[in-house]
Amino acid sequence: MAEPHTPRSLIVTLYGAYGRAPGDAPMPVAELIRLLGAVGVDAPAVRSSVSRLKRRGLLVAARTRDGAAGYALSADARQLLDDGDLRIYRHPAPRLGEGWVLAVFSVPEAERHKRHLLRSRLSRLGFGTAAPGVWIAPAGLYEETRHTLEQLELAPYVDLFRGEHLGFAATGESVARWWDLAALARLHHDFLGTNEPVLRSWESAADAAPDPERAYRDYLLALDSWRQLPYADPGLPRELLPEDWPGARSAEVFGLLHERLRDAGAAFVRGR
Repeated sequence: MAEPHTPRSLIVTLYGAYGRAPGDAPMPVAELIRLLGAVGVDAPAVRSSVSRLKRRGLLVAARTRDGAAGYALSADARQLLDDGDLRIYRHPAPRLGEGWVLAVFSVPEAERHKRHLLRSRLSRLGFGTAAPGVWIAPAGLYEETRHTLEQLELAPYVDLFRGEHLGFAATGESVARWWDLAALARLHHDFLGTNEPVLRSWESAADAAPDPERAYRDYLLALDSWRQLPYADPGLPRELLPEDWPGARSAEVFGLLHERLRDAGAAFVRGR
């Protein structure tokens, strides 16, 4: 999982939270510097990170209506963010009966560099490893997986299947082999350790009018930490997880922070 709170990560998070205006209007560079400055990123780091995101094809240079220099999301970046919304803001975890999507790939030896890219991308999408060359995830990830593999021009090497697990081991035992559940639980505990105190501080001041800058800052940092978790943990059915699984609580904490802070922080983004 990528490290949260790097300048590049925060810029992507900012566009995901507040940068998808109608028509994908560009965000002025001066505004990017102001908004990232509020979470501790200085102007040179903003400019350097924007340049890297532009080279990766995620941002495109554009002029705002008043002629100021700015950056808008590319079509691919918009698709990535839209796909990400389904995970980041999803509601209940999938039910056991919804089944699985399997990715089976074969890459010619002459193109073996794509083998690593495929494994890396499937892992980042939240797939577990069922067997060599066979990757598995909850069936609800099919559309996002298809979009991602097509964008990376990896689709010709992969076959996707929907199915159910029929044995021979119990599905819960198999899930514990396919994913490192202990590592995923630590990620949830880390998120809770940082963000439960933030939520408590806002709950203790529930009667006070929220400060827009503080709301924006706390929300952006929480979202930047949270948005990567649903990719490491793809939302496995609750019946297959340990009884003390922390994922439900971390999702609840993020949901409460989102409900309380997102719109309050928008006033700071708008500059008032």
